[in-house]
Amino acid sequence: MTQEKRHVSTAELAHAQWRTSTRTTGECVEVAFVDDIIAVRDSKDREGPVLFFTHGEWAAFVGGTKDGEFDLT
Repeated sequence: MTQEKRHVSTAELAHAQWRTSTRTTGECVEVAFVDDIIAVRDSKDREGPVLFFTHGEWAAFVGGTKDGEFDLT
């Protein structure tokens, strides 16, 4: 079952609470939870593009990361 993505307004993003990982040592990505959407942006380009994910997509990404699915070695 696919989940339809909704539009996130500029105003919603302006008021979003962006955060970075507590494990980061420098610039990386920032994540904001905007109602039912997860927004991701580059911390070095905060005015640049934003990627949007559903909760299911985000859960799959986080789970894959924890399982080492994206390890290059």
